[in-house]
Amino acid sequence: MSGGVLSANENLIYCYVEIKDGAEAGVKRWFISPNALIAVGDRVVVPCGISTACGVVLRIENVTAQTAPYPVKRTQEILSIVDNF
Repeated sequence: MSGGVLSANENLIYCYVEIKDGAEAGVKRWFISPNALIAVGDRVVVPCGISTACGVVLRIENVTAQTAPYPVKRTQEILSIVDNF
């Protein structure tokens, strides 16, 4: 995802994540998943300001750049899936 040009038909996995810790606890935001095996309920580490935060995946959408729920260029990627936090 980084530095490349997206083709019009490239599929993206958008995840709606609720942040569970830090200053933004309770905030829900869209992230792009680099992992196709992500599932609702997975616990993830996401960028949050100048730091990272843990969150839970609430919803998953398989979209193209044109149908994405949030602009692709402004959407950050999930950093990792974790077992617990």
